[in-house]
Amino acid sequence: MTSPQIDPEKLAAEIAEDAKILEALAENGDIASLTRPIDLHFKGSQEAIEALAEASEELGLEFIEFGEYEDGDIAADFIVEGTTEPAAMAALTKRALEIELAYGVEYDGWGCAAETGTEN
Repeated sequence: MTSPQIDPEKLAAEIAEDAKILEALAENGDIASLTRPIDLHFKGSQEAIEALAEASEELGLEFIEFGEYEDGDIAADFIVEGTTEPAAMAALTKRALEIELAYGVEYDGWGCAAETGTEN
């Protein structure tokens, strides 16, 4: 995938929002250097979301499921393995915004559980 040009202000805003989530994870005992599944969410037209789901493997994403919003948009959830270290999350957010531009979908955020190094 050729990297589309991301709006630097949008990237900075996303990373600032991510920092709040990372802080909350840390408050819950998260050890950022531990690898874990991270959910990525995208939404858009059925055609665009299906094209993204088809390309997920070559993008390094594991497709999980489709969903539907009340406004008719279709959603798709993916998983990628990674850490929650700030630099890794900034790179993941940048990658997600590149996917957003390349596939004509809307990046709708990420989520993961805090990894404390102990069995839950």
